[in-house]
Amino acid sequence: MQIIKTSIHRITCLLIITMAACIPSKAQTEIDGIMMAKNNYCSGLMYNYSSWDQYWEGTLKRNNLNLGTVSTTTIAYMGNYGVSDKLNVLFGLPYIKTKASTGTFSGLSGLQDLSLWVKWMPYEKDFGKSVLAFYAIGGVSLPVSDYTPDLLPFSIGLRSKTLSLRAMADYQIGSWFATVSGTYVVRDKVTLDRELYYTTQLHQTNEVAMPDASSINIRAGYRTGRLIAEAVWNKWTTLGGFDITRNNMPFVSNRMNATMLGVNFKYNLKGVDGLSLIANANATLSGRNMGQASNIGGGVFYILDFTPKKKTEKKADTSKK
Repeated sequence: MQIIKTSIHRITCLLIITMAACIPSKAQTEIDGIMMAKNNYCSGLMYNYSSWDQYWEGTLKRNNLNLGTVSTTTIAYMGNYGVSDKLNVLFGLPYIKTKASTGTFSGLSGLQDLSLWVKWMPYEKDFGKSVLAFYAIGGVSLPVSDYTPDLLPFSIGLRSKTLSLRAMADYQIGSWFATVSGTYVVRDKVTLDRELYYTTQLHQTNEVAMPDASSINIRAGYRTGRLIAEAVWNKWTTLGGFDITRNNMPFVSNRMNATMLGVNFKYNLKGVDGLSLIANANATLSGRNMGQASNIGGGVFYILDFTPKKKTEKKADTSKK
């Protein structure tokens, strides 16, 4: 028990979950420059494995032999529906399990937060062989289980309701593209299972005010109807909070910053129309109160077309006249 307490006091939290969703032709995620076609629904499962054995305690990089390697396994069901060619609704629901390679604590597991996004493309313009598009994305997330955020780094999430607003621009020339986006995340307070806690001062309450956060995402690569290969750079910044002090335990409202670099791949199978295979990998380049994690994942997604048959047939007949 003493080993567990010492470990928790001396290690920080990794809570960035890399989640890649639908990447079929004309559809991907809430953070890329592709839209799902009207009445099409893409859904599937994504698997991710993330691990680290070194972390930043504030800006000090260190390790903890009492825990060894801390890992997070995520299985997420995700979907994207095309309300129209310019308006998509997306969701994601992950099941998460955490553990350490050393020590007696077995980690935690359970359903985390349901995330919902609305993705709107108000502007798209062709310039010869190039296309420029702008997007506005809004999202919310809320916990779906009674997990605790107060046992970091083993907690499966922070249990804070969030509201995110994102602006994005995408430019493609031929088969090459670049996408830039910026996001602001508003985070609601968190309730703990105790009536007293200490940050930089004593708080005699079970409610914790959470600092907001922002992120910048840049991706570029090769994109066709069959294949997408891209490099992704992401910077996550907590706008407030405090550092983990020496040998103290991580806390839900710590300042958690991370810069990550990775690659994503998607391939639409020729033999099965609408079936896509996904693969990704990334690594943490720098951080603050975060684990220096590496991540690898993959998934399978399939598109269902819910376009009414009668309307489709009528449109086809009209086009022939």
